[in-house]
Amino acid sequence: MTTERLPQQLSPGPLRRIISSAFAIFETRLELIGIELQEEKERLIGVLFLGLAAMMLALMALISLTVLIALFFWDTYRWQALGGITLLYALIAIGCGLRACSNLRDEPNMFDDTLAEFRKDRDIFRSQ
Repeated sequence: MTTERLPQQLSPGPLRRIISSAFAIFETRLELIGIELQEEKERLIGVLFLGLAAMMLALMALISLTVLIALFFWDTYRWQALGGITLLYALIAIGCGLRACSNLRDEPNMFDDTLAEFRKDRDIFRSQ
């Protein structure tokens, strides 16, 4: 009588299931990071385009205003008028620069959602 050994079906053990789940979670989180990066890129491109358009149009308006004021005061106070306009432009530029620096400092972390998901995953694994 011959005894044949039937190949045993290897059932995935608990360690293999945990590792598989961990890789699936990691893959999902990487996809979330990719989506967040894509959204941030699109937002920045839109803001950059609008900002450049606004700067170009504002510069054209400022040049026109400067010429208009200089022509208006040409016979009497031309140097004082141009100096006042220059000082006003410089103060506004400084204010804009300080506001931009403030906005950059106060910007939240770009990957807050992904980090929150990683924390949830860590808490789930710790509780099991």
